[in-house]
Amino acid sequence: MTEHDEELLAAVAEPSRRRLLDVLLAKGEATPTALAGELPFTRQAVAKHLAVLQRTGLVTARRDGREVRYTVHPDRLDEACRALADVASRWNTRLQRIKTLAESAHRESHREPEPAAQQDERH
Repeated sequence: MTEHDEELLAAVAEPSRRRLLDVLLAKGEATPTALAGELPFTRQAVAKHLAVLQRTGLVTARRDGREVRYTVHPDRLDEACRALADVASRWNTRLQRIKTLAESAHRESHREPEPAAQQDERH
């Protein structure tokens, strides 16, 4: 995973930013003031979250007179989804290995001990 991917995942890891992205996706385009009207946080908090999302390329801004209007950048959102799917796949592989080891250890711990005579014959 690249540093770029990590920044992208860190940006969407914050629940408030994901919620903001959902609202912005539904609206298509919006100002921080309009977004703050639909979210349970202040316009200043919305602006800070938008700044993080803009730095990672998840949203784009365009000046419209005195206002700045934001839209979700769909290609970057797709990249975030692919990065998350990649992380999930690697974790699934790791967890499957751990499960296999745990099951093997469990079988070993519940195996019937061999009688002493059979052990002596082998050694």
